Amino acid sequence: MGQKVHPDSIRLTLTKNWNSKWFASKKDFGNFLVEDIKIRSAIFNQYGTNSGIAKIVIERNPQELTLNIHSSKPGVLIGRQGKGINDLKILLSKINKLRIRMNIIEIKNPDMLASLVAANIGQQITKRISYRRAIKQAIEKTMQAGAKGIKVIASGRLNGAEIARKETMSQGTISSSNLKKNIDFAIFHTKTTFGVIGIKVWINKGDLDLNSAYETMPSRQII
Repeated sequence: MGQKVHPDSIRLTLTKNWNSKWFASKKDFGNFLVEDIKIRSAIFNQYGTNSGIAKIVIERNPQELTLNIHSSKPGVLIGRQGKGINDLKILLSKINKLRIRMNIIEIKNPDMLASLVAANIGQQITKRISYRRAIKQAIEKTMQAGAKGIKVIASGRLNGAEIARKETMSQGTISSSNLKKNIDFAIFHTKTTFGVIGIKVWINKGDLDLNSAYETMPSRQII
């Protein structure tokens, strides 16, 4: 099951949460969904992969749009005297007409987030660093940061090979289908002169207490 289901989706309401937190009618749902995709694309295109953005959580209400941007480099996003935030608000105002509020949340330990680890590996591959060296360094840093296990899969024309292939490296234990494990997963696509190379990263952060997770879940009524 863990091979065919996204590790975050099977843990929703248990240990993971949605990246878009809002409710909408059937008429507005599609428009809001497209807006969220455009907003995230605009932010990533504005700052690039060097900004250390791990995820963007979007919250909506009738008067305001709130963006919680998790980044390991908040100074890059804010800019001098908040100029980066003001420029970003002007850019996003063309996509959404609501009042925009931004919260920049600093990530203290970027080596424990799969999205940042995958982006770091992809950036090194783009700079023509050997993919094996980049993956091994990322695995060592993640294990030193306190992870219980990590698995990295790189696929594509690795090192300019004529035929695309897939390479897997791992250390520690990874159990994708065990809901007690706090598994962080991310996919990153990096563009090279030989084509697109995909990077998948799984990080095992340890066991979680599911009993406390069930207590915090909203009650459901079966009709």
